[in-house]
Amino acid sequence: MITVHHLNDSRSQRILWLLEELGVPYDIRQYHRDAQTRLAPPELKAVHPLGKSPVITDDGRVIIESGAIIDYIIRHHGAGRLQPDPASPAHDEYVQWLHFAEGSAMLPLLLKLYVSRLGAAGAPLGLRIESEIDNHLSYINASLNGRDYLLGDGLTGADIQLSFVGEIAGVLANRAAYPNIDAWVRHFQARPAYKAALERGGPYSFA
Repeated sequence: MITVHHLNDSRSQRILWLLEELGVPYDIRQYHRDAQTRLAPPELKAVHPLGKSPVITDDGRVIIESGAIIDYIIRHHGAGRLQPDPASPAHDEYVQWLHFAEGSAMLPLLLKLYVSRLGAAGAPLGLRIESEIDNHLSYINASLNGRDYLLGDGLTGADIQLSFVGEIAGVLANRAAYPNIDAWVRHFQARPAYKAALERGGPYSFA
């Protein structure tokens, strides 16, 4: 059985959501951030040397990185669900979104979070960071025009992977300025599987 090594207020919440959508049985091992530093506890290093979440264990394997975990779970446990046909052009778009979420979209949001802690010393970077946030959110917003989900009417693993970007944009950006993203977030947060994952995962500040 899959074990999700789950850190509160982290990207691992979307892994719980994925498993709920697929109806795949799983266990949770809970970890809690340090109240002062907000860092993951050192116990996660016993699972993987990086000490990061999400990380899953399954049949003796240890899998890290959200995109890799989502891809692994869908390939091994999805029975063809939540991804386009691998032979279709839509699958190429799907893979692009899987990589875009962490490879591009999260970077300026994380920079804003970290640079904001520098106070006035970080001010010179502010305009560039805000420009990059707008660049990426505008791209997502345009891609969602006329669609319920990234690839059309049906949820895929790409939506689950990018969901954290949409949620954190509600904290670190003006998500209301991107109405298609805002509607998309509200739409997926209303799904029964999403709500079930919240119940199992515990407090999550971005819902």
